[in-house]
Amino acid sequence: MLAVPGVRPLLLVGILARIPVIAIGVTLTLHVVNGMHLGFLPAGLVGAASTGGTALGAPITGRFVDRYGLRPVVAVTTVAQLVFWSSAAFLPYWPLAAGAFAAGVLALPVFNVIRQCLAAAVPADRRRAAFALDAMLVEVSYMVGPAVAVAATTALGSDRTMALVGLGLVGSGTALLLLNPATRGGEESAAASTVVPRRQWLTPALFALLGVTFAAAFVLTATELNLVAVLKAGEATRWTGLAIGVWSLSSLVGGFAYGSLSRGLSPLVTIGGMAALTVPVGLVGPWPLLCLALIPSGMLCAPALSTTVDTLSGWVPAGARGEAVGLHSTALTLGLAAANPITGFLIDSAGTGWSFAVTGVGSLLVVALAVPLWRRAPRPAKPEAAVATTGVAG
Repeated sequence: MLAVPGVRPLLLVGILARIPVIAIGVTLTLHVVNGMHLGFLPAGLVGAASTGGTALGAPITGRFVDRYGLRPVVAVTTVAQLVFWSSAAFLPYWPLAAGAFAAGVLALPVFNVIRQCLAAAVPADRRRAAFALDAMLVEVSYMVGPAVAVAATTALGSDRTMALVGLGLVGSGTALLLLNPATRGGEESAAASTVVPRRQWLTPALFALLGVTFAAAFVLTATELNLVAVLKAGEATRWTGLAIGVWSLSSLVGGFAYGSLSRGLSPLVTIGGMAALTVPVGLVGPWPLLCLALIPSGMLCAPALSTTVDTLSGWVPAGARGEAVGLHSTALTLGLAAANPITGFLIDSAGTGWSFAVTGVGSLLVVALAVPLWRRAPRPAKPEAAVATTGVAG
């Protein structure tokens, strides 16, 4: 896969550019708690503002990439990040929350762009391996980003850390501008001047795909929170990093194995399997055994996420791929955001055993509801059916 032209620099920029993006949440939280001394509830509101803005803005920026190309969108979002992060440390609380929301709407579309450009760079029959490799590298970025943010805040303070995050985001945007990867493959270039009506690809089956994507993000986030709660209850909080590291490593192994298969799997199978394997985990006793019990479901993490992107890239025409990938990002973001309060409530009211079971069963239910719609998968738009860019998309 790394020998395919354009893939190696794209993945390299992707793994580095995602680190400051992933560090945003932890950095804002630590700034409000430690720098502004306002507590975790106000910090949570700022984080929610940032997350909400990102969920809203992802499909919008994706649609602009489809219409006007990569560079104008990356240039505008890079400038927006520069403006916010260079001033964020000096803002009072409410302007900070408003700025975090605006910066979320105009977030640098690193995740979306890398996936969209991978779909353009790699032939359709090899995208499964490409997205599996990308999902593995996302795991690495998630292991690095929050840890770097915490270490920098501890050593330098939240003000300087926010400036470093801003510098990282501007550097990421600059790297994407210089690389300027193609958002459509060679055979798709003829559709570059067209916009595909939404009714042609935004079908019930695609909503089902977005639903199971939401379920995947939900069960992953809930599992992480449950694991932290189990370690805290067992007075083993100091082992949290190791436990999550083992879980992440199992995802890397699973992603490598899945990418090496001769045939792919449906998202219904990977996400349903991950949810089903999560249900009984809460029955395991001591936390070391629980960490081992998480390995089977962990091995399906990277495959589950990569199958959703792979399926979406095959269902959506090239002229709408940016907006569709943005909707996929929104589904992931909403799943992550919903999991935090719901899982917290389940842990406090029923304990981690029931929380593991309920989140797993709930995600299985979403997968089951998606099955009837899956048979009505959308077909790529034909060039002659597309509407000119000067027209109005449906």
